[in-house]
Amino acid sequence: MQQINIFWFRRDLRLHDNTGLYYALKSDKPVLPIFIFDTQILDQLESKADARVNFIHNQIKQLKAQLEEHGSSIKIYNTTPLEAFKSLTETYDISEVYTNRDYEPQAIARDQEVEVLLKNNGIGFYTFKDQVIFEKEEITTATGSPYKVFTPYSRSWREKYKAGDYSPLPDLTNHKNWHKSKPLDLPSLDDLGFEESTISIPNSSINKDQLKQYDEKRDYPAINGTSRLGIHLRFGTVGIREVVQKATNINDTWLNELIWREFYMQVLANFPHVVNQAFKKEYDAIPWLNNEADFQKWCDGKTGYPIVDAGMRELNNNGYMHNRVRMVVASFLTKHLLIDWRWGEAYFAQKLLDFELASNNGGWQWAAGTGTDAQPYFRVFNPQSQTEKFDPELKYIKKWVKEYGSKDYPSPMVEHKFARQRAIDTYKKALGK
Repeated sequence: MQQINIFWFRRDLRLHDNTGLYYALKSDKPVLPIFIFDTQILDQLESKADARVNFIHNQIKQLKAQLEEHGSSIKIYNTTPLEAFKSLTETYDISEVYTNRDYEPQAIARDQEVEVLLKNNGIGFYTFKDQVIFEKEEITTATGSPYKVFTPYSRSWREKYKAGDYSPLPDLTNHKNWHKSKPLDLPSLDDLGFEESTISIPNSSINKDQLKQYDEKRDYPAINGTSRLGIHLRFGTVGIREVVQKATNINDTWLNELIWREFYMQVLANFPHVVNQAFKKEYDAIPWLNNEADFQKWCDGKTGYPIVDAGMRELNNNGYMHNRVRMVVASFLTKHLLIDWRWGEAYFAQKLLDFELASNNGGWQWAAGTGTDAQPYFRVFNPQSQTEKFDPELKYIKKWVKEYGSKDYPSPMVEHKFARQRAIDTYKKALGK
């Protein structure tokens, strides 16, 4: 039997600018690519029409077609990673497995489990940095500690980026070292236990003319002024090196947002307790009200605050919410309603096409005041002033809240001035300030 190497596709669903794949194909053995529809993840999804599963399935189908044009294919599993690799080791003579690193705690535990299995079978397991330009401890303070504040992190990030070469890696579609294979099976969505989604996915192209005005238009939800690359960065259908390279030439504010993404990635990697605890642990003493009826009104977009309701309805319909509105709805849930940020974070995780643990967690902890470099606890967004500033003609609100201005639209579920003061008093008491 011919000995081969494996490349394990995960959050890197592309044949270009892919670090782990680049090094796998440079090895001296043919490379069989694999993808695992991880049942441990899929079984937790509430909707059988989850648009993210649809998106991944379509991307795998495209990769499969590209590879089969060159006499190769992709081996696809619908099981747990451990079971998939047990099957692989029984079917193939494997020398090494290559993949790109993931920084989420569950993914780290998964990889450790797989690595033990492979090593017990005499198989090497090699991981590579690919999701970010700089990972975990590559950007540190003068004392070697991870940054906890964004602005100095950003300065250091920019200095290091300018000093190095982080150009995209080549397209590997035509590489000679793919394992030759007849077309391999792709399970259908139905086989996976899912069905077609009606939610459309934004494309991965970068509109330079639009993004040149990113700094001027990004805060206005009625305007198409952002990149909408979130889902493509999340599942790696675009490479971060390529995107950052373009951002440096198009718009510095857009680049800054990409640096925020890396900041939260290194926070998660260096301080994994943030997954289910406040970054600032004293904030876990806040006595959240956690009223389930209030939470449901927020989820349904029936709070009586039009900007909040528009955002939640957009999320529920499209799997997307404009970033400015994300801040408003998160502040409303945690400050106006005094509902635990983890409830909101979990709801976003269920609904967002571009859900990514590090950014979602960082954004929610920022809004709640519990996170690293967060807004101060006494800052409570006023939904009305946010509307006047960022949706002055009510175009966004009227798009999503059709009954706005009619007798069918509910009154505000809580009065702003009262809620603001209640939140400040609650935080103060819990924090002993």
